[in-house]
Amino acid sequence: MKVTLKPLGDVADEVMDELREKIKLVFDCPVEIKPGFSDLVHAYDAQRGQYHASKLIAALSTSRRERDERVVGITEVDLYAPGLNFIFGEADIVHKVVIVSLCRLRQEYYGLPPDRTLFIQRATKEIVHELGHTFSLEHCPDPKCVMHFSNCLADTDWKEASFCSKCRPKII
Repeated sequence: MKVTLKPLGDVADEVMDELREKIKLVFDCPVEIKPGFSDLVHAYDAQRGQYHASKLIAALSTSRRERDERVVGITEVDLYAPGLNFIFGEADIVHKVVIVSLCRLRQEYYGLPPDRTLFIQRATKEIVHELGHTFSLEHCPDPKCVMHFSNCLADTDWKEASFCSKCRPKII
């Protein structure tokens, strides 16, 4: 397996580098950063002031990739899916492509002082969670498992960046 991270829009190189190292530790596989794309206008919903996650995933899915490669789009924009106010991320299990938004993972979004360590932990958990879906993992009832559904940021903070003993064997 190989994971490729792609910035969508303006994502700091340092953030991409840190996330590459964290994902490499969790999955113990090669993790590369490749160019994404910066034109996100096709996914923007002016009424909501947010970006439709599935449209960005569709654009990511058109790029060529290796047989066992998973692609992670990382963006700073606020994402939504129909019927939800916002989402931290979304996965396309057929194409093994995911997208994660960093927007609401930052303390600053909530008017709080920045916390770089917490931010990187949150982003790592969301990326690992969405990648878990590409292995056909569903949401896990164990609140500490990375595959537990995050209804809010407190759920993300509570869970770990690793798979529980029931989910881990399914990662092949």
